[in-house]
Amino acid sequence: MAVLMSVTGAYAQELQAKININHSQVGVTDVSVFENLKQTLEQFVNERQWTELQFQKNERIVCNFNITINKYDKTNNLFECTAMIQANRPVYNSQYTTTLYNNKDADFNFEFAQFDQLNYNDENVDNQLTALFAYYAYLIIGLDLDSFSPLGGTDVLQRCLYLVNNTQNLNFTGWKAFENSRNRFAIINDYMEEGMKPFRMLQYDYYRKGLDEMANNVERGRTEVTTALQQNLKQAHENKPLSLLPQIWTDYKKDELVNIYKGKGTQKEKESVYDILMGINASQSSSWNKIKQ
Repeated sequence: MAVLMSVTGAYAQELQAKININHSQVGVTDVSVFENLKQTLEQFVNERQWTELQFQKNERIVCNFNITINKYDKTNNLFECTAMIQANRPVYNSQYTTTLYNNKDADFNFEFAQFDQLNYNDENVDNQLTALFAYYAYLIIGLDLDSFSPLGGTDVLQRCLYLVNNTQNLNFTGWKAFENSRNRFAIINDYMEEGMKPFRMLQYDYYRKGLDEMANNVERGRTEVTTALQQNLKQAHENKPLSLLPQIWTDYKKDELVNIYKGKGTQKEKESVYDILMGINASQSSSWNKIKQ
């Protein structure tokens, strides 16, 4: 399953990533290493073909990695960071872009020396930095494919899971089972579990059948969104109540969901959606209350 550095088409690459490095906390006067890190990472992510799929230039998935450096050990080239990873998806026949993924990785720690060359191979995961970006590349591409066809990202997501299983010897946190319930292992493992299949189907039903339909018929699109929440999101939460995936999803979907329902739709529909969202993520109650308006 090794993925070799090959580009088989003019625009075969899948990702259009922007890397932002915030080094204000570490107070280093020579910032060239941080500039080199940003440049090296953008080149690694954007110029690599991660799958065998052919993406046109306008189909590339726009994503952002906002990395905050909390500690930098220059002697050992060690970075302790947190990262916000966001991926977006265009909505059919509209100027609107929807958030496909948005989550914080609190264990985004790695080694990097200025002018390091980044290489990656699925079969031999021996570098934390390339493993981090390969993980998110596969996750984002898989989620995107799931949003365009039912379970369409299975092969790529299985690669992501395979990668996690091959990282167990890396001397960094975030990869192991039971370390915490929202680390990298937990995210991909939950997503690929049989009981969470409704959550994967949510991606297709919500985006493709729901949001993409809204340009043609707003009412029909909203009805599809409601059905996706009532059937898929609710079922996934019931199947695996301890999984944080539905909560994470509702965290970054809250504003969009308010916009879909506030002042629109039937009262019965709004009450049903409100009950589901409150049951999954009561911490966002101020948003869910707006849905009932």
